[in-house]
Amino acid sequence: MTAGEQVAAAALATVGSRFRAQGRDPALGLDCVGVVAVALGERGLPRDYPLRSATWRVEQVPGGMVACDGDAIGDVLLCRVTAVQLHLVVRTAGGFVHADAGLRRVVERPGKVPWPVVAAWRKEG
Repeated sequence: MTAGEQVAAAALATVGSRFRAQGRDPALGLDCVGVVAVALGERGLPRDYPLRSATWRVEQVPGGMVACDGDAIGDVLLCRVTAVQLHLVVRTAGGFVHADAGLRRVVERPGKVPWPVVAAWRKEG
């Protein structure tokens, strides 16, 4: 299994977890950063952050990640949902995994990400 497939499998394992703002434990709830943190094994993601922000600081890039085009399984995509809201998702073979605040749970959505992608990272190795 490639590093990207491992990241995607870990993200898929969170599907069904309830949504919880700034949540980091699948048993208690996750937000989008929490899904990515679980998928990456808690690698350098911020623990305290604003719920809405129009910026993403370079130091918030997960450790052990490299910039990429975002087209491979397991890639982490930073998307701009609105002018002031960013959102993280993990690419899977069939679409992407993310914490859906509206549905109040982590889901896998089929197809392409519906938001503009601001940046993308891939696990090294």
